[in-house]
Amino acid sequence: MELYKIPMTPGAFLLSLNKIFLRKFAAHSNDHSMDFRDRQMHRLVENQTHAGLRKIGEKIINKERILFDEGVLLFEKADLPYAGALANFVRERLHGDKTYFNRNFHIEPTNVCVFSCAFCSYSRLYAHRDEGWELSMDQMMDIVKKYDGKPVTEVHIVGGVHPKMNLAFFAELLQKIKSHRPDLHIKGFTAVELDYMFRKAKLSAEEGMKILHEAGLDSLPGGGAEIFAPEIRKQICEDKVDAEGWIRIHRAAHQLGMHTNATMLYGHIEKYEHRVDHMERLRTLQDETGGFNTFIPLKFRNKGNDMSQVPESSVIEDMKLYAVSRLYMDNFPHLKAYWPMLGRQSAQLTLSFGVNDLDGTIDDSTKIYSMAGSEELHPSLSTTQLVALIKQVKREPVERDTLYHEIRNYKDMDLTAMAADALYN
Repeated sequence: MELYKIPMTPGAFLLSLNKIFLRKFAAHSNDHSMDFRDRQMHRLVENQTHAGLRKIGEKIINKERILFDEGVLLFEKADLPYAGALANFVRERLHGDKTYFNRNFHIEPTNVCVFSCAFCSYSRLYAHRDEGWELSMDQMMDIVKKYDGKPVTEVHIVGGVHPKMNLAFFAELLQKIKSHRPDLHIKGFTAVELDYMFRKAKLSAEEGMKILHEAGLDSLPGGGAEIFAPEIRKQICEDKVDAEGWIRIHRAAHQLGMHTNATMLYGHIEKYEHRVDHMERLRTLQDETGGFNTFIPLKFRNKGNDMSQVPESSVIEDMKLYAVSRLYMDNFPHLKAYWPMLGRQSAQLTLSFGVNDLDGTIDDSTKIYSMAGSEELHPSLSTTQLVALIKQVKREPVERDTLYHEIRNYKDMDLTAMAADALYN
């Protein structure tokens, strides 16, 4: 088993640069306690010449909430080292060096879809369904059975919105999975899929969520959020569920005691104000329900879709987005970089810019981002490779379940021994 190694690319250089910046005030001390880091951050903020950015830094140190205009200001005026240092400070205050991952696999029932989102490279319209795939119930159960005896803890089910895969169909699938493997956590269906299912069944969000939860659905992923601003949504995904509908479905899940995640698609035609508006709406719902586990920014990819003329964001813009997200989303316990979308090296880099979770092993079971031009054409990492990825940037790898209960801390595990053990590969 070959461990993943970092070449010294511009991204790796950026990581080195940020580490130097984070430690430059510690040049004459070996004290790396949180108290010392507090003093470090005080000096960093005191040296900030922009009054607005200095005020934001003071609020972060004092655990005070930053406001909408301050979120926009961070995007517009903060340089990456300053935003990154603040975000890393918050990350380490919350989690230390712990970086979470899980062992999971995906089922994508179909890429046939009734919607035609401009940014999507994955779906095929129902009229052209012969160009896509449609898995039967038995085929999906065969995927689940493939992992019998393997230490996976989660199956993630998402796909296109197929008119014949309705609420009853998926309720039956959930029941069959739970009957076969009761301990497997089922995280499934974006709010876009759920909204279509519920409307077709003539049910409210609350009624539909109750049926699926009782059938075995444990939690929701965060997909389909894209950008909430209606003027942007109209241009990139006009025909699917709007912001209010997305929020209504996640609220209904939270009211049932279910945990969910939240995403934001960035780096296309949105402006900074749209990003902050999106985060503000999520933060408000989290204040109300406390049901979100993780915020997951998703990088727009421009291959094979109707927005191929829109350039992708740079790695510097990516890192700044993660940093501002960590600072703004103060009531979200976790910030995730989804490595199959971002690429291994950039995902690794985010661990110095507020991120404390890299998702999971995936096992080459998703095509959503590889079809859009991600560097990860066959996304799969063994546990050994994920642990190595995290350790190489001096973080502490911790395997978790979907709800962030710790399963194993790999801090002291020997990578060579792991590479020789089939359990981790």
